[in-house]
Amino acid sequence: MKTRNMLICLIFLLSSCATAGKGDIGRANAHYQLGLSFLTENKMQMAFVEFQKALEINPDDKETLNVLGLVYLEFDDLQKAEESFLKVIKVDSNYSEAYNNLGATYGRMGRWSDAINAFKAAIKNPLYKKTELAYNGLGDTYYRLGRIDEAIDSYKEAIKRVQDFNRPFYGLALCYNAEGRYGDAASAIKRAIDLDPIFRGDGDRALEYFNNKRLEAEDEELKNINDYLEILNY
Repeated sequence: MKTRNMLICLIFLLSSCATAGKGDIGRANAHYQLGLSFLTENKMQMAFVEFQKALEINPDDKETLNVLGLVYLEFDDLQKAEESFLKVIKVDSNYSEAYNNLGATYGRMGRWSDAINAFKAAIKNPLYKKTELAYNGLGDTYYRLGRIDEAIDSYKEAIKRVQDFNRPFYGLALCYNAEGRYGDAASAIKRAIDLDPIFRGDGDRALEYFNNKRLEAEDEELKNINDYLEILNY
């Protein structure tokens, strides 16, 4: 689900990044744009094929390499995702979106130190316009490591940058719950549900959603969902 949200958020940004040129570059861009269209329709394999065609023509295109890495994440091919994002950084060492996605990949791998370094590299770039994503990823990483105070600080930094960003409020709810700050946890998750476009403030709908989601969730996601349900009952 997180990966899919990342993809949806990036499709509209990426669609304006690659500009059509002449000849081969124009053909590569056509495949890239078609791949983005398939992503919006949730046709992952067809999108994957188009991005591969684009790279055959223009193998160093950073936008194509980046979104291909996200497709690999959707396929749960973490090694290929890592390779794609590292290729982006090799092409453009200031491409913070790739550092952020690399951080998410390392988090999925359980490579926490590498994840922290990648998110911090994204944040370090003063021209990066989506630092809230990297701060949120950093908060998630610190939370999983049990470094609760650092997680809280990171989530708050994300909220400072985009005050209606729902994801760090979910993170804060988990952190406050872990610290026994149950009132703060309840307030944070209420704010998250108010901002979440899935729920639009409907607590009963959120409760139903998480109860259903729990049936298919595993590992860390399952633990988080159980904690959300606990907090919603405060």
